[in-house]
Amino acid sequence: MEIGSVGIYVLHDLAKLDLNAKAAGIQVVISGHSHVPKQDVRDGVLYFNPGSAGPRRFKLPVTVGRLIVGDGKVRGEIVPILELG
Repeated sequence: MEIGSVGIYVLHDLAKLDLNAKAAGIQVVISGHSHVPKQDVRDGVLYFNPGSAGPRRFKLPVTVGRLIVGDGKVRGEIVPILELG
């Protein structure tokens, strides 16, 4: 998908990524299989896992992710969710 001029590729399991994101013109790869909130930039591409907003799993934090897109640039934020109960 594309937001503005930012190419975003979404898949479940990052280990199954079968393309070179930079060569394909993709700026962000979003995945979620591990439920581990994480973001890092490799070769100019943001690899982003927002974590999981569902019930806590494996003692991981409950989080969502936010992508901020503007002027052809993108950055990610991992946002913790307060658990009630």
